Amino acid sequence: MSTDSTAAIVASLPAPVAAARPRLNRATVILAFLSIYLIWGSTYLAIRYAVETIPPLYTAGLRHLLAGSILLVWCLAKRLRPTWGQVRASIIIGFFFFLVGHGTLHWAEQRVPSGLASLLIASEPIWVFLISAATARQWRLNATLLAGILLGFGGVGLLMGRSALNSGPGVFVGSLAVVLGAVSWSVGIVYSRRSHLSGHPLLLSALSLLAGSAQLLLVGTVVGEYRGFSLASVSVRSWLALGYLILFGSVVAFTAYNWLLEHYSPTLVATHTYVNPIVAVLLGWLFVSEVVTPNVLLSTVMVIGAVMLVDRGMSRLHQSS
Repeated sequence: MSTDSTAAIVASLPAPVAAARPRLNRATVILAFLSIYLIWGSTYLAIRYAVETIPPLYTAGLRHLLAGSILLVWCLAKRLRPTWGQVRASIIIGFFFFLVGHGTLHWAEQRVPSGLASLLIASEPIWVFLISAATARQWRLNATLLAGILLGFGGVGLLMGRSALNSGPGVFVGSLAVVLGAVSWSVGIVYSRRSHLSGHPLLLSALSLLAGSAQLLLVGTVVGEYRGFSLASVSVRSWLALGYLILFGSVVAFTAYNWLLEHYSPTLVATHTYVNPIVAVLLGWLFVSEVVTPNVLLSTVMVIGAVMLVDRGMSRLHQSS
């Protein structure tokens, strides 16, 4: 979830980069990178605003229902039609990405600072490697990977330990929920890669968003989120935040992400993984007075450094295989 959900789906697909490309408009390139850097970094604050007056599972469900519908309408207009295999895989991906992955994040942000949530989510590449290795039963490590894993767990442990000591059990339980969501998200990434999905990225994303939204809304209703909830009680800030998540967080930023993958290497595009947590921490500090302590700064450096080491270690493994 360091990345948006749709980005994770695309990341699991082959993304060949053409050898010869037309000259790109510099302003367009800058705007596209700023979109995935700033918009996805700001979604954590937007989630915090949205769940202030909208139940968390309903927030996530409505967000993905509308975003998925927009993408599906576009796909149908382009005569893209889903297959049963794509629908079946999307139901499973929707469970791991959205019901568990985003459901826990939205629930946790009622009690966990948005900056803290973004840092815990940023550990996702570490979980992806561990789950991939465990399920394939092939533990291939190098010094860089090992250092990244240890540094990442140290950063996550420091964040959660301090939250338990300084903020009480509510923040600690919320932090555990965010980590659970990151693990579930990682399982979804591993599954989507191994399911060998083929098809247009926008269509696969639309199907997964819609499948996940149905599960979120169903579970939200089963657990009783409708009790005591009325549209009249939703604040303007929550409505604006939800609209921002739908239009910018899911549609605009993902379109920019997909366009960048067509013109640049996945490694360069994936640099948003390092920038998003920094943006989230800064916005939480600026707009909702989230405390940025030396502990938070140290944890930020540790987690982002760990992700960079894991990425580098994985690249070396692939080069040597």
